[in-house]
Amino acid sequence: MIAVEEIVKTFGRRGEVRAVDGVSFTAPPGEITGLLGPNGAGKTTLLRVLATLVVPDSGRATLGGRDVVANRAEVRRRLGVLSDARGLYPRLTGRENIEYYAALHGLAPAVRERRIEALIGELGLAGVADRRAMGYSQGEKMKVAIARALVHEPDTILLDEPTNGLDVMSVRALRDTLRRLRAEGRTLLFSSHVMQEVAALCDRIVILGRGKVVASGTAAELIAQSGRATLEDAFVALLGSGEGLAA
Repeated sequence: MIAVEEIVKTFGRRGEVRAVDGVSFTAPPGEITGLLGPNGAGKTTLLRVLATLVVPDSGRATLGGRDVVANRAEVRRRLGVLSDARGLYPRLTGRENIEYYAALHGLAPAVRERRIEALIGELGLAGVADRRAMGYSQGEKMKVAIARALVHEPDTILLDEPTNGLDVMSVRALRDTLRRLRAEGRTLLFSSHVMQEVAALCDRIVILGRGKVVASGTAAELIAQSGRATLEDAFVALLGSGEGLAA
């Protein structure tokens, strides 16, 4: 479970930019929680806090009961992250990129091989796995980055715009992977701008605006709360209505 309690993160010499401003929510295991918001809403900063890359100014966040500041090393061992900065090593093959991260997580060689082969098959990477990453398409890079994030079988998975650059068949494969992880009881936090993806995958949704939680609930609850007919219209309406709908 991800538990976020009154997280604040500011930037600037005097903290004048409040990127995350008192955010609280939970993401239960065995569910996919969607994080929605316009550019500048604080999504990426919040994900970086949860990934132990940024220390919050105040508040507390735990992953599986482990504090992201006090228990940083343990959180990292049990966490899979797909960040917006894909960061593949271009001179390594896709397989070698995945294997490098498996080694960093301490997987034994036999376990490494089994996990890598399973992910290559599941994500449709067999045709490119042994080519250098410098020649990959955006979608191929994304799929290797996803495999790299999952190779150590983490309990908690953070995904920042995971369908960016993927074709229709790759998106379908990713959906199947995320649903499998949900069925296995993993905790998934999924950030996206694509309403169709959020509606298709997420059990609950947290909407951020200007660093605050504007609303949260299932897609049906948000639509009902806004009085609109679609999730996209609900998203726009709830953002426009401001902090009065904070959940």
